[in-house]
Parts: sequence; structure tokens; C-alpha cells
Amino acid sequence: MALSGSDAFERLVGHLDYPMFVVTTQTQGNRAGCLVGFASQTSIRPPRFLIGLSKRNHTYRVARDADHLAVHVLSRQHVELARLFGSQTGDEVDKFGRCAWHVGPHDMPILDDAVAWFVGRVLTRFDAGDHVGHLLEPIAGDAPESFGDLVTFVDVSDVDPGHEA
Repeated sequence: MALSGSDAFERLVGHLDYPMFVVTTQTQGNRAGCLVGFASQTSIRPPRFLIGLSKRNHTYRVARDADHLAVHVLSRQHVELARLFGSQTGDEVDKFGRCAWHVGPHDMPILDDAVAWFVGRVLTRFDAGDHVGHLLEPIAGDAPESFGDLVTFVDVSDVDPGHEA
């Protein structure tokens, strides 16, 4: 017997182990960042990347007025950094006061412990249900030739989010 579309979908994605990203941004001196699981490359030429930010999230509220987002990849040795950005809300906690970071291209906050990162210009935003899609054009970044194990959903599946999706 076939499951309903939403039941089958939830069962399928429940078995996937997506990479996790930390997205940071700033506007008017207000920094924000959060752990993101809804993200994907969408085009090779031209290069494009899609980030989904929850409408309930502090980072989303800051990102609404931002022209750029910084997307970070973390190695498993820095899973606690992922947990910080996933379990705390910027409404209550200065996450940047609890980690090492520096100002990068377009004044974006760049996490020092990221194994790789890029800054993307926001080309468009669109409603995607309980999240808003941010289509990015990568404009600067840093990545090594290779890196080890990355933080994935399984590594942070027990994190209680700072805000519900």
C-alpha cells in the first residue's frame, strides 16, 4: 500500500544525512548566524547556491535586509560550533561573543574555525513554506584542496533549536 505523498516524503528525508552549514550575515552592525540544513548548489554556470532560512529565526530577520550571506562548512572536530549556532537564538545570545571570527568580504562575519566558506550576494528571495529561499551568487571565499569529515545532520540531530522551524 502506498503512503501519502507527505508521509512518504518525510520517511525518505528522515533517512538522508545532509551536510549542515552555518550561515552568517550582518546589516547595520547587527550580526546573526544559524545552523542550516536546507541548502544546495543549484547551478554550475553561473554558480548559484540556495539557502533556506526559517521565518521564525533571528538570522532570517537580519538577512531580510542584508545584501550578502556567508556560508560556512565545518569539520566534525568543530561540531560544538555547529551546536552553538543551532541551539542558541540571536534573540537572546551573542553567538559571536562565544567563538572566533573575523570580518570578511562585504563586512560578513566569517567563522575562524570553518574548514571552508564563501560569501554570496543575494540575487533573490522567495517564499518556500516555513522557510525563505535565498539564492546566492558566490563572490568570495576560501576552501582547501580537500578536507575530512564534515558536520552532517546526524551529528546535530539531537540539538534543540533556538527557534522551532
